[in-house]
Amino acid sequence: MKNLLLAALVFLSLSTYGQQVITGRVTDRQGDLLIGATVVEKGTNNGTTTNAAGQYQITTRSADAVLVFSYVGFQRLEVPVNGQTTINPTLEETNTLAQVNVVGSRNLNRSVTDSPSPIDLIDIREVTAKTGQLDLNQLLQFAAPSFNSNRQTGSDGADHVDPATLRGLGPDQTLVLINGKRRHQSSLVNLFGSRGRGNTGTDLNAIPAAAIERIEILRDGASAQYGSDAIAGVINIVLKSNVNEFTGNVNYGMYQAKYRFDDRAFDGANVNVNANYGLRIGQEGFLNLTADHNFRDHTQRANVASDIARRQYGDPKVQNTSFYANSAIPVSANAQIYAFGGLNFRKGDAYAWTRFADSERNVPAIYPNGFDPIISSDILDGSIAAGIRGTWKGWNIDLGNVFGSNRFQYTVNNTLNTSLGATSPTSFDAGGFQLQQNVTGLHFTRNFQNTLQGLNIAFGSEFRAERYLIFAGEEGSYRNYDPTKPGGSQGFPGYQPGDAINQGRTNLGIYVDTEADITRAFMLGAAVRFENYSDFGSTVNGKLSTRLRLSNNFTLRATASTGFRAPSLAQIYFNSTFTNFVNGQPVEVLLARNNSAVTQKLGIPALKQETSQNLSVGFTGRLASNFTVTVDGYLVKVKDRVVLTGPFTNEDPDIGADLQALRVGQAQFFTNAISTTTRGLDVILAHSATLGRGRLNTTLAANFNRLTVDAVQTNERLRGKEDTYFDERERRFVVASAPPSKINLTLDYSIDRWTVVARAIRFGQVELANYNVYEGDPSLTVLDVYTPRITTDLSVGYRLTNQVRLTLGGTNIFNAYPNLHDPTLTESGGAWDPVQMGSNGAFWYVKLNLRF
Repeated sequence: MKNLLLAALVFLSLSTYGQQVITGRVTDRQGDLLIGATVVEKGTNNGTTTNAAGQYQITTRSADAVLVFSYVGFQRLEVPVNGQTTINPTLEETNTLAQVNVVGSRNLNRSVTDSPSPIDLIDIREVTAKTGQLDLNQLLQFAAPSFNSNRQTGSDGADHVDPATLRGLGPDQTLVLINGKRRHQSSLVNLFGSRGRGNTGTDLNAIPAAAIERIEILRDGASAQYGSDAIAGVINIVLKSNVNEFTGNVNYGMYQAKYRFDDRAFDGANVNVNANYGLRIGQEGFLNLTADHNFRDHTQRANVASDIARRQYGDPKVQNTSFYANSAIPVSANAQIYAFGGLNFRKGDAYAWTRFADSERNVPAIYPNGFDPIISSDILDGSIAAGIRGTWKGWNIDLGNVFGSNRFQYTVNNTLNTSLGATSPTSFDAGGFQLQQNVTGLHFTRNFQNTLQGLNIAFGSEFRAERYLIFAGEEGSYRNYDPTKPGGSQGFPGYQPGDAINQGRTNLGIYVDTEADITRAFMLGAAVRFENYSDFGSTVNGKLSTRLRLSNNFTLRATASTGFRAPSLAQIYFNSTFTNFVNGQPVEVLLARNNSAVTQKLGIPALKQETSQNLSVGFTGRLASNFTVTVDGYLVKVKDRVVLTGPFTNEDPDIGADLQALRVGQAQFFTNAISTTTRGLDVILAHSATLGRGRLNTTLAANFNRLTVDAVQTNERLRGKEDTYFDERERRFVVASAPPSKINLTLDYSIDRWTVVARAIRFGQVELANYNVYEGDPSLTVLDVYTPRITTDLSVGYRLTNQVRLTLGGTNIFNAYPNLHDPTLTESGGAWDPVQMGSNGAFWYVKLNLRF
């Protein structure tokens, strides 16, 4: 016992030796406060950020501590403590070669707090260290109130790529950038599931959080600045550029199991291991490298009723491995070359709906108890960007190229082709698809500091080439060998040779983007962009923005813009075919491409751009030195949104004969069908205060969102068939892309070596229509109502040494679930449709963070 006490005293003395409380305020050279600046003790996990008054407090861990101060757009500053108790650093603006723009403004002198548009700035180092989420979609889902991401189940490819939205708009209406450069989309178009139906989107989970320094979310329309897809906003991912520092993380967690067919207490194991290291190249260059591996196992939540549609319901099993790099090397005093990119390999196994023993789709000789098909994916996602940037006669010039590719290959396991009988294989190559994108851009920016109070002019051009491919599966995955039985691989029929496609397009964009500080308090901005697409023509969009600083504590801001989203190549060219036999004659069940014989016969026009009108008005205020508030209202009207129609059959009295003549039994297609209006409000309150010897940061972030479907447009031949074109179920899926409200209250308390984070999130009520269809009368629609729920997260972190931090925690610790519904009537085949809070219950985790 004496030895233990002696050891404890030695440990305490070592851990407290050299500790010193440092306070101060961080400003720029004009004396303006830098809110959210990062303060880190060099070579350790010990860090904090400045509060609403630009103030910080940090307790150093070593006698020779060095503090590192950093902020977006400013040079890093290292200050040795040397016994000081107050350090008030002044940060200098970064030289233009090293700057990475804050999204939403090409003014290199514009900070996030000075922007006319609302911007969320998320420090990934802090978020990943203190919360339980491991993939990027889920990190943002709980960090940004306007961002929503749902894991799908029983939804084919959408099980492997989580669709995500901003402000409740479509997954393909948010533009994603990496280091300010356009990111390619996934090759997947979401056909099933309750979110993002008919949409493509960007696979954020292909980018490891360990490679990211911060994420900038522009919550405002920006097509006039960045081009297609930026109707809802822009997410800019900034990769790490630090050098001579190693960071590593080992994370493990499991769900608290419920609704299983066995007595397992936990399932859905999540394991994540990553490492990041930066190398100095020469005096000013760097190479930053990241490796990341994440494994996520199945969860099982199917045991909910006596009458079920699926014996396997829950998260898919996924293995996700990524390698990323970011680099820049000066080639002269005024120029540097840069390169960044990475590879992501993903293997997923997702369960399809059960084929029970007595199903006509089962062969009892192979599966006497029925079977649960597994849709397996092999996804290869890669990108590489390279270019040169520098200064010439006062202009900042950036010439670069980005190539990206996403390839999606399907295999169906634990399945069969019923038409082959007992001789059927139980695994099939089902084919897949691929999207490639290449963007070449030339950009010019210059700030005229002596014109007015500052005039910034930016202009440039981008040329983009895209290509989309569908490749067929093996014959047994799609062919019907016996007209009396179902054909193709059960769970997911393969793509046929007739589905194969190889199509491309190009587009050219030219833009001008200006900002003028009329006075130090009043700013005006204007942007215009012209785009020409080789497949549907040209479009011109504009944006006006303003900011008025009424005092040092209160600022008004507003923007108005038009926007557009070009239909994706997947929406234009995707098609799949399944063959049925009726009276011994083959008939096709089609998801028909936009220019197919079926769509031409039905008079469906070529897909065109979606257009939008955006308005945003808000203010930022400082109610006290340690209390800030931000409020932004928005209105987004979108015309000609692309949707996937319901199926039209050859029994239709008006068009059935045309389908029969084409030997088509059933057809659906993509078309510009609806117009929507989205109204919403974002509110963020932030407070920081000293509490005892520690500091408590409190944040209340809320999003209130209401989307309405204003009109459904059909063509002459299909007029009166709006209920098939876009029915009540589909309308409610679109409306529920975001809950009507999401409120996030976070308490973050740090004292000595301890950090405690508590968070409560309230998800508003969602109403979806189930499969108990209304037979033409919307008033008879049966709704599955998901009433409001609150999930509670808690984590406790402790710094074991200056370089090692251990965190224990749980998300949804009270094991809350959405309302249960009849699993035979939901879209997912389980007791819950995919809703924002998830349906896996409590998740318990441990994290080990290393920083040397």
